[in-house]
Amino acid sequence: MPALTRGAPLDRLMRPVHQWVWRDRDRRLRKLLTFADVETDGGRDILRAAEVTPDPLLRRLYLEHAIDELRHGDLFRERGAALLRVQQTRRRVLKSGNPLPGGHGLDDLRIDGEPDHRLLAFLHVAEKAAAGRFTIYRKLVDDDPPTRAIFETILRDEVFHMNYTYTQLARVAPRTYRRHVWHARAKRLWNRYLRVAAALAGLIGSVVLTVMYFVVLPPFAWLARRASRKEPIGWTPIASDRPASPRSQY
Repeated sequence: MPALTRGAPLDRLMRPVHQWVWRDRDRRLRKLLTFADVETDGGRDILRAAEVTPDPLLRRLYLEHAIDELRHGDLFRERGAALLRVQQTRRRVLKSGNPLPGGHGLDDLRIDGEPDHRLLAFLHVAEKAAAGRFTIYRKLVDDDPPTRAIFETILRDEVFHMNYTYTQLARVAPRTYRRHVWHARAKRLWNRYLRVAAALAGLIGSVVLTVMYFVVLPPFAWLARRASRKEPIGWTPIASDRPASPRSQY
């Protein structure tokens, strides 16, 4: 597939960021361990889908898909453990909250109560995005043949997952399968927008609070300190002609 050899347009646009992440050994290790968690969680979700679907063919395909995802998690985890064993540096690794997506994006997957056509459309879009992204990652780890071999192995599975989900979606919903795919793409784009908006809101909030702390608060602190100098020290005597307070408020 020609599109997979180049990756998605957004991933090609972010290629310098991808290259910055995978160039450093610490960040590469963190990314592989993140992929391991994502693939394992996705495998569990798809295994749940195999349990609840009434379609026997989809049940078998979901089981194969889940086994592949769990195996991918083991591959990423084993490679991450190998890099960790040979890691000599003590620098701080990149935190998991990085600007790059972490593989499939199957954290948005909801199984219970979802019809098969909606699940298939979501899986197709997610697997297609992952295949394009792994194609770029495979090119960025030429200096690491074992990691490149893992991406090549997983990429073949991703293409199979992408194809079977589309074929089965066309079988389950022959008249509306294209609409379901577009709806899944729009929902995935919307969820990504919400993540970016939440991160941007947090950043703006931090900047505003910092500005208030260093710009707005000091004048008030200076005025309060200036006013405190005019106040007498100690107790203030009560005037003798002040009317006595009532014994009761009623």
